[in-house]
Amino acid sequence: MLRETGMAEVNGARIYYEVAGEGEPLVFVHAGIADSRMWEDQLLAFADRYRVIRHDMRGFGMTAMVDGPFSYHEDLRGLLDSLDVERAHLMGCSMGGGAVLDFALEYPQRVGYLVLVGSAVGGFAPDIDPPRQWDEILAAEEDSDLERVSELEVQVWVDGPRRSSADVDASVRNLVREMNLIALRNEASGLGDEWAPEPPAADRLPDVQAPTLLILGDEDQPSVFAAADLLQRELPNVRKVVMHGTAHVPNMERPEEFNRIVQDFLKDHR
Repeated sequence: MLRETGMAEVNGARIYYEVAGEGEPLVFVHAGIADSRMWEDQLLAFADRYRVIRHDMRGFGMTAMVDGPFSYHEDLRGLLDSLDVERAHLMGCSMGGGAVLDFALEYPQRVGYLVLVGSAVGGFAPDIDPPRQWDEILAAEEDSDLERVSELEVQVWVDGPRRSSADVDASVRNLVREMNLIALRNEASGLGDEWAPEPPAADRLPDVQAPTLLILGDEDQPSVFAAADLLQRELPNVRKVVMHGTAHVPNMERPEEFNRIVQDFLKDHR
């Protein structure tokens, strides 16, 4: 498959991106424990019908964090501008889902369909106990043991609250641990000052008019289910699918099933 790769000058940062295929633009926005590599199986599956775009958000993968204020949804706008993309379908996982929601609220005319995977929602903080690894994560951060932090966060998000590491494909765990470690090291640099839209997305969800597919794994954290419940209640045009035997990155654990779910959604709304 032919891929275009590059570094886009966006809002003071140099953002790494890849483009493959032709057709309507379909943009993948990664999770906060990952980078654009989490979408490899989706890039391969969708590039035969869409112009697929994925990028490393600033502070992730091959995109360095730089000093100064920024927002991920404005970086997304700048990237799309640099690629001459006026309107696109958007797929975001976790933190990437939150960025996609913010973009859809700020630039509704530039959005086709939304796919939100275990999505965050800006301004939504459910009153739910933290995962059991939380104290150990804080202790590892205090000791600057970022490799331990990354492993513990893989336990939280990739294994989930009910599974052990033996229940999850080792290649998925290892790649997420590697991607997350890059993000943790960038975060430790202290650079960058992310700003959040006001009012937050949680207060504006009925304004999202794009047809939206929610996907979540049944082994994900309770906070993710709470966010999905909010999205299902508040979004005016929404469908929810729960993928069994997966946690926070269902597209990596069961890519063929995930791709079929998304393809069916896009086909139904063409």
